[in-house]
Amino acid sequence: MVTKEEARRFLGDVAPEQCFWFINGPILINLDDLANALPNISNESYAHHVDKKKNDFGKWVDEVVGDKKLAHDLQKSKNKESAVKKARARLDSLKKKAK
Repeated sequence: MVTKEEARRFLGDVAPEQCFWFINGPILINLDDLANALPNISNESYAHHVDKKKNDFGKWVDEVVGDKKLAHDLQKSKNKESAVKKARARLDSLKKKAK
């Protein structure tokens, strides 16, 4: 179970040098950006960042943001729609916890 402090940390902005750079797209600085950007990127852009060998989103969430649960959920996502649902659900949960 995530604590209020952890939720706030996960929701915060990352350092400028740790931003996530989409290929031909937005730059992400927090989980809110991720949840809002994922539904709007092309399937080609998603496929560039996620394939059978890698998942750039899961890696960034794990190594930079530090949210192991969301990182695991993103790694398990089979497609963009699944990743969007998991990111939004986790974001909602973290926002409630951070209050």
